[in-house]
Amino acid sequence: MSEPTFHMIQGGPRPVAPFSHAVETDGWVILTGQMPTDPQAPDAALPEGIEAQTRRVMQNLEIVLKGVGLDLSHVVQCRCYLTEFERDYAAFNETYQSFFPQDRRPARTTVGVTALAVGALVEIDCLARRP
Repeated sequence: MSEPTFHMIQGGPRPVAPFSHAVETDGWVILTGQMPTDPQAPDAALPEGIEAQTRRVMQNLEIVLKGVGLDLSHVVQCRCYLTEFERDYAAFNETYQSFFPQDRRPARTTVGVTALAVGALVEIDCLARRP
């Protein structure tokens, strides 16, 4: 078993807590949950609505994955957190699924939570595997 590598991605989203963007060991890459913040304007207001926030979160995951030489096709599992589960679940799914081919969707768990950092409606973390 190899020692873990802790990745902070240049140009990646500004952390909202003390963490690494990703940690890698033995070909597995674990990405910290991403928020719908803009890496180019981290103090800007969050996008409005679940669709826009989901797109931003997925784009932030793509930035972190690219920073370690991967992309969404390497993702094998996602955990998704919604603060307004009943209201936003269907719209979240519509946006989320647009990032993955129908025959290559990762395993997924989605849970409703009472709150997320920075007042976000959605957060997603994931597990990727190097080829």
